[in-house]
Amino acid sequence: MSNINMINTSPIAKIGFFEKWLTVWVFICIAIGIMLGQMIPSVFKLIGSLEIAKVNIPVGLLIWVMIIPMLIKIDFNEIHKIKEHYKGIGITLFVNWAVKPFSMALLAYIFLHKVFLVYLPVDQIDSYVAGLIILAAAPCTAMVFVWSKLTNGDPHFTLSQVALNDLIMVFAFAPIVGLLLGVSAIKVPFDTLLISVVLYIVIPVIIAQSLRTKLLKSGDNNNFETLLHRLHPFSLMALLCTLILLFGFQGETIIHQPLIIAILSIPILIQVYFNSALAYLLNKAFKESHCIAGPSALIGASNFFELAVATAISLFGFNSGAALATVVGVLIEVPVMLSVVCIVNKTKNWYG
Repeated sequence: MSNINMINTSPIAKIGFFEKWLTVWVFICIAIGIMLGQMIPSVFKLIGSLEIAKVNIPVGLLIWVMIIPMLIKIDFNEIHKIKEHYKGIGITLFVNWAVKPFSMALLAYIFLHKVFLVYLPVDQIDSYVAGLIILAAAPCTAMVFVWSKLTNGDPHFTLSQVALNDLIMVFAFAPIVGLLLGVSAIKVPFDTLLISVVLYIVIPVIIAQSLRTKLLKSGDNNNFETLLHRLHPFSLMALLCTLILLFGFQGETIIHQPLIIAILSIPILIQVYFNSALAYLLNKAFKESHCIAGPSALIGASNFFELAVATAISLFGFNSGAALATVVGVLIEVPVMLSVVCIVNKTKNWYG
């Protein structure tokens, strides 16, 4: 058994202090970002101009700090274990890649182009739709370890599922986003999308796995755990700093139209509950055990919002509705996923 398996089979499931109150920190970042954006707009303008091929360099560095610690946890050697839970793996892949992005595109069209059209700035509606699609197109790779533990999910299933999703994401994220944005008649700079995939998936995966291999070769499990423990606060701080930058640029929109945040949250909430319920019920129908159904439902519903935020900024810019839409995903991620955890745990007896 690898060291990462030993780490994730702990019988005590806890969510960290910062993760538990992530929504609070996001609200604080909203306030700080808006305030700084009004006080020192020239600084934010300068930061926004530091880009190559429409990819913002400061945000790119922050994203690396955010996601590399998460990717270090992933053991790609676990992929061979997919045969042990092939039904659960298949169901999760179906929900993640064949249902979630497309259902979000449909929900975004219904709510933004139809139901709430009169309440939204016309010039940003397509951008909001794009942000929601980008948010749904990338399965979560980090917090799902926490959600799985909180439901007493099988750690081998969670590890193999996340590793397989990461591998698929390298090849499928850009085509799916490009397809759905094209269907939505939103112009996609494909060169920027491909650069984003390389910068925010391929390179961080290579760096993370190189560090992981080097640490585990030493045979000292303490070094591995110590590095993860030390990097974790930096990962959270990078996320919060990115949010401050985003809200620094989005301040005017939020001040004058706070209703937009509430409107954008509606399709996200429906998407989370719909996809988690679909995965959960399909696992039941295919007679999977609860320890597989729980993490399957949670992986099927959660989003890799760090990647989504970075990609939205790269494609559409700091000031875009797409960037704002992905940030709303961050805003509601923890409380919504905790509610799904609660539902999964309370219905365990239903699985027999």
